[in-house]
Amino acid sequence: MKEESICYDCANENCFIKKHLHLEQMKHYVSKKQSFICKKSQPFITEGAPLQGLFFICKGKAKTVKTGINGREQIVRLTTNGDTIGFRGFGTSKRYLIGAYALEDTVLCNFSNETMTEILQNIPEFTYAMMLFYAEELNKSENNIRKIAHMNVRERVIDLLLYIHRKFGQADGLIDIELSRKEIADFAGTTEEQAIRILSSLKKDALIKTEGKRLGILEVSTLRSEIMEHKYF
Repeated sequence: MKEESICYDCANENCFIKKHLHLEQMKHYVSKKQSFICKKSQPFITEGAPLQGLFFICKGKAKTVKTGINGREQIVRLTTNGDTIGFRGFGTSKRYLIGAYALEDTVLCNFSNETMTEILQNIPEFTYAMMLFYAEELNKSENNIRKIAHMNVRERVIDLLLYIHRKFGQADGLIDIELSRKEIADFAGTTEEQAIRILSSLKKDALIKTEGKRLGILEVSTLRSEIMEHKYF
């Protein structure tokens, strides 16, 4: 389904494309962008599929996943308005290294392989900023690997809760994203049963509250203190 979405009127100031619209050359490339709606739970990137450029979330939420042991999918990233998806495969592989699904009806913008290559070859300021973006993402990944290696299961679940609280915000006492207990377990690298048990314990201790799939943090500072030694921030 096509949906016209004009980059210059986009409200996502954090979008990598929007940040570079002050460059005169970008006008030519923005006109080549494709926009479409991905319905909730539908995939728009299949792991191992041929590369089809970069995706940018105009409006909505998505998860990126990677297949692990025994074919189990693990969530590696949660994304929202303005975020870039598919960048780990671009430029280094002809196939996507991750899969991606919409967590709600999501408007996506796509810049093809050819368009991205042209931008990178012709706009040095954009290319330099992209290099810094990759360096920052690599640093985040390395820090996350070190952190997770030293966390127990409870700490990993708490780390996830604080992450989605920072990433998506909280209104009316609930974090603005719906995640199933399985998705929470997948992201935290544990089983669904353990995730449910830990959430129940946190709820019993009045640190969080739940309404269906929605979660709300009641005591942010207390949860932070539990994982402070891992320097979650």
